[in-house]
Amino acid sequence: MNDQRQPPYRTKRLSLLRSVWYRTSTEARDDAEAGRSISMPTQSATPPLQQVLRRLAMALLVLAVTTLIVYVDRAGYRDSADGSVGLLDAAYYATVTLSTTGYGDITPVSDSARLTNILVITPLRVLFLIILVGTTLEVLTERTRQQVRIHRWRARTRDHVVVIGYGTKGRHAVQTLAGQGVTKDRIVVVDAQHKAADLAGEDGLVSVTGDATRSETLLKAEVQNASRVIVAPQRDDTAALVTLTARQLNRHATIVAAVREDENAPLLKQSGADTVITSSSSAGRLLGVSMVSPSVARTLEDLMTLGSGLDLIERPVLDDEVGRAPRDSADLVVAVVRGKQLLDYTDARLTDMHEGDRVIVVSRAVPTVAS
Repeated sequence: MNDQRQPPYRTKRLSLLRSVWYRTSTEARDDAEAGRSISMPTQSATPPLQQVLRRLAMALLVLAVTTLIVYVDRAGYRDSADGSVGLLDAAYYATVTLSTTGYGDITPVSDSARLTNILVITPLRVLFLIILVGTTLEVLTERTRQQVRIHRWRARTRDHVVVIGYGTKGRHAVQTLAGQGVTKDRIVVVDAQHKAADLAGEDGLVSVTGDATRSETLLKAEVQNASRVIVAPQRDDTAALVTLTARQLNRHATIVAAVREDENAPLLKQSGADTVITSSSSAGRLLGVSMVSPSVARTLEDLMTLGSGLDLIERPVLDDEVGRAPRDSADLVVAVVRGKQLLDYTDARLTDMHEGDRVIVVSRAVPTVAS
């Protein structure tokens, strides 16, 4: 049976071209609404003064070319003042013609001059006017480009990470994800504050500005297609509502939520969170450890800070580790995840590592080279 379906890359290309040429009223309305709240990563732009100077240089170039064309064919023009056309007269004619002023004191009289005006001078006049109104055109072009970028992003975003709240917790979560190999184009930030959303854009992330407790805001972040959701707002009640909304839209994503108080952790679990981190109790335990043993506290901080020295990571069992005891691994094995069970290194059942296990190890951080 012949498969008439187009290849994925061709489908994506046609979708992008279609978004530029034609969109249904529903798609146009959705993209326009999304454009008011979705911010794409900040791109480097040419400084305004350089843009003005570049347009001025282009306008002068068009003026010079027109002057040269008129001067070469000066015999076909008539000046009502003295009858002849010199270089200054050619420049004058080019200026008033390109600016559509047209005083009529210098006119083309020969057939060649008139044909040149039709085929050459008129297109140059149009080009000159386009350069003059370049600022307006650039605004329209940028708006169209932004809508196309948003449309393309919404069409291809799948299995990404949605971070709700870009405060201290959210920013550190994004930094840790990036350190673990998650690229920034697979992270979407949702925050109700424009300042936080702008900061996420400056950090190279797609951001959505809006109330994350509302379904339409999370739908703009494509949470229904996300594989992981991090809930890190400032208030515990907001975290519960956001978790409920995210779980309703996506039944399969892994949701990790942060709360301030221990008593609210069960509520987040009931709301659909897979893991709940209590920030106040975690900070309190770290304070207590720091008081008893500052060295232990520094080691814990080192383990929790990815890339600072020692990293606590989860990875699959290597082929040469299968059938061997955890202590024989090159890394320090702290625990083994077998199926849905978490076996720490003291568990009597953990005599050897099996194929399909995942190990939690302490390993030396690999320094990253700045690009």
